[in-house]
Amino acid sequence: MSFSSSLGQALRCCNHRIHWHLMLNLRSQARAISLPLIQHLQRKMSTIASEDVFKGLLTSLPKPAGGGGFGKFYSLPALNDPRIDRLPFSIRILLESAIRNCDNFKVTKDDVEKIIDWESTSPKQTEIPFMPARVLLQDATGVPALVDLASMRDAMKNLGSDPNKINPMVPVDLVIDHSIQVDVARSENALQANMELEFQRNKERFSFLKWGSSAFHNMLVVPPGSGIVHQVNLEYLGRVVFNTNSILYPDSVIGTDSHTPMIDGLGVAGWGVGGIEAEAAMLGQPMNMVLPGVVGFKFYGKLHHGVTATDLVLTVTQMLRKHGVVGKFVEFYGEGMGEISLADRATIANMCPEYGATMAFFPVDHVTLEYLRLTGRSEETVSMIEAYLRANRLFIDYTEPQLERVYSSCLQLDLGCVESCIAGPKRPHDRVPLKYMKVDWHACLDNKVGFKGFGVPKEEQNKVVKFDFHGHNAELQHGSIVIAAITSCTNTSNPSVMLGAGLVAKKAWELELKVKPWIKTSLAPGSRVVTEYLVQSGLQKYLNQLGFHTVGYGCTTCIGNSGDLDDSVASAISENDIIAVAILSGNRNFEGRIHPLTRANYLASPPLVVVYALAGTVDIDFCREPIGKGKNGKSVYLRDIWPSNEEISEVLQTYVLPGIFKSTYKDITKANPIWDQLSVPASTLYSWDPNSTYIHEPPYFKNMAIEPPGLHGIKDAYCLLYFGDGVTTDHVSPPGRIQKDSPAAAYLLQHGMNPKDFNSYSSRRGNDEVMVRGSFSNIRLANNLLNGEVGPKTIHIPTGEKLTVYDAAMRYKASGKDTIILAGADYGTGSSRDWAAKGPLLLGVKAVIAKSFERIHRSNLVGMGIIPLCFKPGEDANTLGLSGHEQYTINLPGKVSEIRPGQDVTITTDTGKSFTCKLRLDTKVEVAYLDHGGILPYVIRNLIK
Repeated sequence: MSFSSSLGQALRCCNHRIHWHLMLNLRSQARAISLPLIQHLQRKMSTIASEDVFKGLLTSLPKPAGGGGFGKFYSLPALNDPRIDRLPFSIRILLESAIRNCDNFKVTKDDVEKIIDWESTSPKQTEIPFMPARVLLQDATGVPALVDLASMRDAMKNLGSDPNKINPMVPVDLVIDHSIQVDVARSENALQANMELEFQRNKERFSFLKWGSSAFHNMLVVPPGSGIVHQVNLEYLGRVVFNTNSILYPDSVIGTDSHTPMIDGLGVAGWGVGGIEAEAAMLGQPMNMVLPGVVGFKFYGKLHHGVTATDLVLTVTQMLRKHGVVGKFVEFYGEGMGEISLADRATIANMCPEYGATMAFFPVDHVTLEYLRLTGRSEETVSMIEAYLRANRLFIDYTEPQLERVYSSCLQLDLGCVESCIAGPKRPHDRVPLKYMKVDWHACLDNKVGFKGFGVPKEEQNKVVKFDFHGHNAELQHGSIVIAAITSCTNTSNPSVMLGAGLVAKKAWELELKVKPWIKTSLAPGSRVVTEYLVQSGLQKYLNQLGFHTVGYGCTTCIGNSGDLDDSVASAISENDIIAVAILSGNRNFEGRIHPLTRANYLASPPLVVVYALAGTVDIDFCREPIGKGKNGKSVYLRDIWPSNEEISEVLQTYVLPGIFKSTYKDITKANPIWDQLSVPASTLYSWDPNSTYIHEPPYFKNMAIEPPGLHGIKDAYCLLYFGDGVTTDHVSPPGRIQKDSPAAAYLLQHGMNPKDFNSYSSRRGNDEVMVRGSFSNIRLANNLLNGEVGPKTIHIPTGEKLTVYDAAMRYKASGKDTIILAGADYGTGSSRDWAAKGPLLLGVKAVIAKSFERIHRSNLVGMGIIPLCFKPGEDANTLGLSGHEQYTINLPGKVSEIRPGQDVTITTDTGKSFTCKLRLDTKVEVAYLDHGGILPYVIRNLIK
């Protein structure tokens, strides 16, 4: 292309998106023309890019009582387009963002039209940009995000550009809800002891985060010990409506945790993304996404007495997983909405990743406004929120006639049909009605090994193992509970179920029921607000009596940080092959996640966690069998200790008051004395310590060139791993403890670490050397190359040796050979863990070929430069006769301009097989990301230009 034609193309592009490759072409030919002309062109582009296309829609919002106005807003009604009234509320949020940010550069008028025409465009996999109002980080993902930003600053400096260009462009809320290893559980001082241990283990990364809070602008950091990120977001950080420089707009958030959608219960559009996507959004890049379908979910009727929010959410989870909502929004509505409290809505929204949706949206209504008042938001703020949302048709008033909205598909649920239930033993959507639990448990023992089976021979099912527990006679059977944890933001945001658990504990203690001492019990409230109302109501002391002491504020058992079991318990389980059980009020119960020795894991409401802990087994029918013997040897049944709705409501209305929220969050950023004492340098460039085992400079940007490397095909790659269906991000990048015989442990030992200080993978996400060794180290990994053997190993194809995944990958890299992964359906379900993409990249994986991908993980693979490919419908590795021992060649077009999102790609093997896959680059921007080697190199080069 000549320079004159390049210049002409650039000028034509001024009203559209400007492709980075064009700028590179101009720059490379700049020597042939005058620098002032280039500078003039760049100024022209910048001027057009900042154009406010829809400024004519700006409308003043008066205060209801007069005395001036709240500010101005971009009015959707002013578009005078009847299609808008038919849009789901969640799509209207996307539309408002596109209008407000439309500059005909990052967001174009065509993008706005696509969203308005959602009814026609959404089935067509239409690409749109989205600019979230803010970004939410939590501790485990905040560390690697700041590590990447710090190393990006170094890259900018090395490329001769200003490193301080790397700064958040939108507000960033970082909540240090450190994942608490439950070392100390049954103790009055459990909270203080665990907190001190956490600061001993994590002082280095806490110091790094505190450095980031001052090194990077536009960032709010909530210190450790305040609460779990999602609950703090719900109770404190959620704005619902922003007022920035007198411009009002809806709060929206993307977060580096898959449970970010909990905020959807507050009417704030939010969902989980990988850390790499969040970092790009922080740096002012739009999120390019496929305009989603929206599933309408209608509630009607009323919950029966004794049915909890957890029962409701497990029912909804099962329905939506069966319906199929991956990659879609779910929007709730209907006359039953008035029966569902804000906390219940948040509980349903929190489980969004478990049913696979992107977002689970509850439009703002009067229930939302009352919750804002309850949690201490000022009356003027609530008034502003209501006035703005009503004026912009983003508020739903169920007392008024409803205009019909269009949905991609619809479901409905009679709340009166919801019954008490739990879910498990290995997946959150495998709901079991409580009345059928005993039967279901015995069926699981009988069934062959799988999601609902353990394959235990009949003659082995009733064995009893007796052992000594610190001088007490103890025994275990299949189904015995060894971990009972009230944990996770799913339920600890909800006063009704937390107070319900306290009332169960009170009634049980008064009837002299006790929990067996070898059951590890714990309570991890979502925020200090929970502790306040449990203490003030007098219920915390009864939870303590049963062993449910507060162990900390953050992720615990649900993320695998359940801590060690007592040695005697662990030995009894492992030496006798007992199928032990964990019962928890969390949202994740995937195999191998909760604890290596609990092969069965069930999700339940907090009150049921207490009940099951008292029973000591899941092999029980609560309808007919007693929980245990109480006062005077009398049998105590579930009905004897289950609180009524009226009892729960009375305690809730008496003790859950605005004052608790106001006092808790008044000085939240200065609430931890240990944090306040941390001393950090004031420099904007981080001084990397090469000996650190927590914070390490990653290799992504070393020797980075100014020009992108381009897309390349893959030739004669070996299969590193060959999976079936349902591989989760926990399998790819385990969050829990570092096993003593793992490659990561070997690395830490080489660096002088004592095994007791290994900590968890979640805590070491800032060190790529640890994390790459931890990739695919899950003890429950089922790799088809191992012919049924389960564990974190694979076959090195050229030699036939069985090696750890890390050692095999390094062997391939040393010989200059690329690798791929073969997988089944739903590859990458679970947490939005960026290390599930970063780890495979550093192992040398160039592509993943699967039947289907979970939304976030596919995006993360692209963000790290790994090619996602899908088998054609009806095909997989097995039907194609692939053994995984072949070498694979993936043929990609030679030029980026020849690659289309979703195009077919031919793959051949050295055994003569040939098959076609779909290239899962879903947008043109994703093609550009892969061309640059990932989203972050793309951002760096874009900033430099």
